[in-house]
Amino acid sequence: MAMEYVYAALLLHKTGQKIDEDSIKNVVKAAGVEPDDVKVKALVSALAEINIDEALKSTPLVAAPSAAPTEAKPAEAKPKEEKKEEEEKKGEEEAMAGLSALFG
Repeated sequence: MAMEYVYAALLLHKTGQKIDEDSIKNVVKAAGVEPDDVKVKALVSALAEINIDEALKSTPLVAAPSAAPTEAKPAEAKPKEEKKEEEEKKGEEEAMAGLSALFG
């Protein structure tokens, strides 16, 4: 599922609006994307069976990176770039796992 459709649904939910095919299409169009009817129908159908508030509460959010360790042994220290890439990859994986819970 393309993320713009999920974002549209989350935006509609956040603003208290009804999540239906027309509203999803309107939000996606407003973002400059031509909506795909099949994807919109699939999303609306999947979300009809889900309590979005509960799904968001049970989904671990990607937290801001914590402070660096106070002392790292030089032999164990990784370059900052490598650490940052690992943190970003882990954050992306956690986010995708959380979003998949919306459809599982």
